[in-house]
Parts: sequence; C-alpha cells; structure tokens
Amino acid sequence: MTDQPSSEQPRSATFKGTQERAIRALMRLLSRLPFGLLHGIGALVGWLVILFPNRQRRNALINISLSYPHLSAKDKIRLRNGCLREFGKTYLEIAYIWLRPAQDVLGLIRDVRGAELLERGDGRGLIVLSPHLGAWEVAGMHLVAQGPTTIFYKPQKYLDDLIVDARRRGGATLAPITARGIRALVQGLSKGEYAGILPDQEPRADKGAAFAPLFGVPAWTMVLVNRLARKSGARVIFMFAERLPRSAGFCIHCLPAPDGIDSDDDGVAAAALNQGIEQCIALCPRQYLWPYRRFRRRPDNGKKVYTGGLRDYDAIETAARLRKSIPR
Repeated sequence: MTDQPSSEQPRSATFKGTQERAIRALMRLLSRLPFGLLHGIGALVGWLVILFPNRQRRNALINISLSYPHLSAKDKIRLRNGCLREFGKTYLEIAYIWLRPAQDVLGLIRDVRGAELLERGDGRGLIVLSPHLGAWEVAGMHLVAQGPTTIFYKPQKYLDDLIVDARRRGGATLAPITARGIRALVQGLSKGEYAGILPDQEPRADKGAAFAPLFGVPAWTMVLVNRLARKSGARVIFMFAERLPRSAGFCIHCLPAPDGIDSDDDGVAAAALNQGIEQCIALCPRQYLWPYRRFRRRPDNGKKVYTGGLRDYDAIETAARLRKSIPR
C-alpha cells in the first residue's frame, strides 16, 4: 500500500509531459499559419462555445449583466457572443505571439495612442497596468520594447517555461507573485525602469487586497499598486492592445490613471484602480475577458455568483438578483 503514491506520481508526471508535448506541437503548427487565418479559426471556436450551454458562456453573461444592468437582455447576449468570438481569437493568436520572432509581432502594431504617457523623462520609474483586454501579451511586448521592464508574473501549472521564454524576449525580467517578486519590482522602479502588472486578477486571500467597486459591484482588488507607487514615487498609467478589425493588427492605448490610485487609503486606491480598468474596457468592451470569475470572492462570504443554470435566462436572472442585494 505504501508504494502506491510513488507509482501514481510518475504516471501523473508522464501524463502531464505528454499533454505539454502535444500542446507545444499544436502551437508550433498554429504559429506558422497566417495571422488572419488564426483569427478566423479563433472566431469559429468562439461560435462553438456560444452554441452549447457551458460555464464559460454562462459566466461571461453573468459578468456582463452585473456590469451593464441597463442593457436589454438582447444587447447583453450580443455583447457576450462578440466577447466569446474575441476570446477564441485571443487563444488562437497566442501561438503566433509567443513563437514568432518578436519583430513579427511588434510589426503588427499600427498605432500607439497616448504614447507620451510612456515617457520617463523625469527619471522616475513607471508602473504600467494592463488589464485582460485585447491582446495583453502584445501590450507586454510593446512595453518591453520601450526599455528595461520587470513584469509581475504568476507561475503556471502548464507550459510555464514556454510562457517565461516568450515574455523574456527583449530582455524583460519576470518577478513572481511573491515577496521576492515585489522586491524586484521596487528595485526596478528605483532605477527608473518600467513595471508591468495585470491589475484585474483576483488576489489571494492572504495578500494585500480590499473590496472596491468595479462597475458598481464589490470586487476583491489588489492594493499592491498604490503601495508600490508611494514607495517608489513612480507614476501609474494603464495600457492595452486593442485587436483591430479584419486582422489588421493592433492599436496600443495608453491612458492616465485616475486620481487617488496612489492614495495611502487602500479603499480609495483600489476604487481608482478599478475605475481605470472600467475606462479601458469602455474603449472595446467586446475584447475584455468576461468569462473570468472576477466576482468570485464576496464581502462577508456572501452568496456565490457563478452558480445556477447554464441557460442565458438563468444567467441574467442570477445577475439581476445579485445587483438588487448590493447596498447603494
């Protein structure tokens, strides 16, 4: 009996290794396809997700219904369907972005709006917040191309070394989501470098965070950004890469951070961070990662959000009930 765990572990590792090799082979194949064809396949994958009831489809509609309660049911579903087609493009284009030469990917950037916000002429570092909107990997590559950059990074269970290699192209330093990683961010900012952070992931319960409104719904929000800004004196901006129609490439958007994002009041700073995310999403709402369970953690262990039936009607009703329970 005592030998069973040790025999199961190698089998599990072998299965994982086989999976990774298969995924890598598929990604190498996909990376050789024309960019427009990848988007076409991605949109088709998105339509398949739309056609059959599933949790991704339901969760996206719950989030959209929570965030835009004023929309009609028809418009909520239309936005959800457009989001899932873009969702498919996101995951098909990733092979091209990770495995093609960096210059090929950067060559797809057609415009940079608000580029002056990326300047660091005062010698201070710059904290750049890139939500899960559009092609966030392209936004990261553009940032690294501007100068020395440390990217806050969550190690992954699968394909971690591939992701690390892709994000290190151009000389980026990857800082894990640990105390050591935070020190690396601070050190880079103290030298006047860039720090890249994905600000809309739900923080762990044992890390610094606060509930703050996101589209009027309490969301468990990181407070790392305001603490970094105060400690380093760095400015804060938002940046994302919008996917252009007909696979024409990408447009980089740089936006100033709302006032209060560097406040010593964590609640004020978290609210300003979420306001900045909202402003980014407003520019291309279909390209936000709506299936992500952003409201999973509830204040006072409130009722779960991502539950109930998989039909569109059920998802909209679930969101409507939750909105009514939110104190005004």
